[in-house]
Amino acid sequence: MPALRDALGDLSEDVFFDLLESDDDYLLVLDVPGVSAELLDLTVENGRISIDAHREKPTDDHYHYLEENRSLFFDVDLPVPEDVLETEATATVERGVLELTLPKRSGGGETTIDVVDQDEDEDK
Repeated sequence: MPALRDALGDLSEDVFFDLLESDDDYLLVLDVPGVSAELLDLTVENGRISIDAHREKPTDDHYHYLEENRSLFFDVDLPVPEDVLETEATATVERGVLELTLPKRSGGGETTIDVVDQDEDEDK
C-alpha cells in the first residue's frame, strides 16, 4: 500500500483525495468536480488504477471566460495495493466525488489445511 500512498502524494496539489482503510477494503475518495459517471472512464487491472475524466463547460452565451483555472481533464494512473482483489473493485460518483472501493484478499492468501493422523484412522 505504500506505493499507492506515495503515488497519491505525487499528484498535483489541485487534486483532493482521501485514502481510507478497513479490515476488508481500501476506499479512495477523489474530488472530480463537474464530472458525472458518463464522463468518467475508470479501470482497475494489471496492477494499475486508471482514471480518465473530463467535465463539460456550460454553454451560456451570456458569459465569456476572463480566466480559467479549473481543469477540464483529469487523468490519473495509480498502483493497486498488492493485497487487492482487482476484479471486485466498485466505484460510485455523486456530486463530483468519486469513491473507489478496493476489496482486500482475505487471510493474506493463506489456506489452513486439516492434517489427519493416519495412525488414528487405522485404529478405528
